[in-house]
Amino acid sequence: MSRSFLPRLLWLLIGLLPLPSGAAGPVSLWPTIAFIRGQDLCQYQDVYGKPRSELALAMTAQLKDLLSAGVESRDVAPVLFAIEALIDKNRLLATKGLGMDVLLEGSLKAAVDTFYRDLKPKEKKLQFVNPSPLLDLLRDLRQQQRQGTLDTQQLAKISGFAWGTYSFGPSCQGDIQSSIHIELATGESLSFQAQGRPESVMNSIAAQMFAYFQRTRFPSSLRMGNKTLWLLGAPGAPIGQAPSPEVAEKACVQNKSRLPLLAEYEYLSALGDWNGGITLDHKYWAMADGHILAPDLRNPSPVRHPEEINSNTIYYYCVR
Repeated sequence: MSRSFLPRLLWLLIGLLPLPSGAAGPVSLWPTIAFIRGQDLCQYQDVYGKPRSELALAMTAQLKDLLSAGVESRDVAPVLFAIEALIDKNRLLATKGLGMDVLLEGSLKAAVDTFYRDLKPKEKKLQFVNPSPLLDLLRDLRQQQRQGTLDTQQLAKISGFAWGTYSFGPSCQGDIQSSIHIELATGESLSFQAQGRPESVMNSIAAQMFAYFQRTRFPSSLRMGNKTLWLLGAPGAPIGQAPSPEVAEKACVQNKSRLPLLAEYEYLSALGDWNGGITLDHKYWAMADGHILAPDLRNPSPVRHPEEINSNTIYYYCVR
């Protein structure tokens, strides 16, 4: 599949997806990730990573080594060419085999699932779904084929597609540079990139994807007891920083909102970053009336006056 044809095909398929409802919800991706192989950065680095003078010196050193080893001068050039040909042949054998895209796809999906199993969020906001009947999937697997059949009924069950690129890394140490691009029916386009060994590079990309889709977004709302609490974030950022709680409180007032109460801060921290809340970590948080929440100072109370806190950085977010 050509480099330019694949993105056009994905956008065509996205055009067939059901229109989004407007509310941010879980993302269900088509299970097959098509990969495009890019430029071999290792070979590119071999040729263009050094100036001509340095390459000439390296070749001269090789000539001296061969002559010192007893190779006749008339045989030096054929020996050098044979060595270069052998290196190229081994590289070709290592990279021409099929299956790198299958390895990367499987590694990515396994890594995403590992994050969900380990962190156990209440709601799974990113998943790869199989909209086709299981018998069709079993037939494809027995024939060593990947899922590729699409129809309108299947498209109604998914909200986006992912495709990727990979190239052999410039370090020539067996690593690859890979990127994953996600196109959603909402029109949002996302990209994640990492470099590493083929068997582990997708762990880094999966971590980026998990954090992006699972982390609490602003604005959002949740139920706390009998009320609905809106999380608005700070002006210009999800979590703001201020030199004092008074500055943070004024910023929220300008946004027609307020700083969280102690119970709200602690409830949201109990939910955590992956379940619609915001963890307190070991930071200091602004509260109303010039007070500061110091979660590590519980005795006698985590609510402190600024003079009790030795910090010029106070974190905050606004709620309504």
